[in-house]
Amino acid sequence: MSDVPSTKPGLWSRWKALLAHKEPAHGLAFLRIGLGFILLVELLSVSLSGLVPTLWMHVDHGGYRAYTLTGAWLIDALGGPAPGLIWTLVALGMLSSVALLLGVGTRIAAFVGLQSFLALAWTNGHAGGSYDPLITNLLWLMVLADGGSTGSLTAKMRTGRWWPDVEVSAWPRYLVVGQMVAVYTATGMQKVSASWVPGGDLSALYYILQQPSWHRFDMSWAASVYPLTQLLTLLSWLFEVGSAVLIFALWARASRQSAGPLRRFSNRVDLRMWWLGFGLLMHIGIMLLMDVGTFSIACISTYACFFHADELKAAARVVSSRLGRTVASLPAKPSLPAE
Repeated sequence: MSDVPSTKPGLWSRWKALLAHKEPAHGLAFLRIGLGFILLVELLSVSLSGLVPTLWMHVDHGGYRAYTLTGAWLIDALGGPAPGLIWTLVALGMLSSVALLLGVGTRIAAFVGLQSFLALAWTNGHAGGSYDPLITNLLWLMVLADGGSTGSLTAKMRTGRWWPDVEVSAWPRYLVVGQMVAVYTATGMQKVSASWVPGGDLSALYYILQQPSWHRFDMSWAASVYPLTQLLTLLSWLFEVGSAVLIFALWARASRQSAGPLRRFSNRVDLRMWWLGFGLLMHIGIMLLMDVGTFSIACISTYACFFHADELKAAARVVSSRLGRTVASLPAKPSLPAE
């Protein structure tokens, strides 16, 4: 046995290095903007439709319920769902959404928006959706992250640039990735009915599209493409239950200097692009065909966090270059003849 001590870092050292790692926060900035938009849409739509009293206030103030205790500890602690408190929370949530969109005081804005939205959503559990916990979880991750260091008004005021390469802790971005993999995997594992897989007839998507509570318009024509709905049912299930491959793909890129055959294959084909590309198309289809609130927007907003800032900037340069070539190739506007 050699007396030379091993130079390979231990588990604790690798863990500390992971937490200490920093990078530009471009992915987190995209998520911050998406969450600001989602929060604004959720609260503004309820306000403009005149449903704030109906959904969140006591029957004495125009609501449809006679509350004793709500599901929100904050509202109960502050005296119950009275009009002044409810409208204050709505206003705070909207102000927080604007601050997130602009990138001003992002951590405080995320915390205030989180508590406001959480209190309203828990006041009446029948008025929300299963994606509310996803929105609030992502808002909490934005409290932990420095998502306003770039792509923000704060960055413009501090550095003179909208998208400076200000390095922040990378671990909140990793948590976003873990959050989405957990969401997709858990969702897929619950789809084990006779309409899903394994062993089902793959009729789930077709029947979902026939339910008035889900579809945006009449979808009876889907019967003519029933095999296609079966294929999409299978693919969406495989996408969800296999989403852990995204973590493998990220690890493969991070360790590509000593990659084995599987990691080399993952890097060569870039599994993330294929997986997230299908996810993007799936969520766009959901938005176009089904009324599921801002669920798909929340999911898509996280996708930039699956890529390092350098990859996002490289993609932006490619898009900008191609758009520039397209504009340059357009025929010049003919000049008017001299009079």
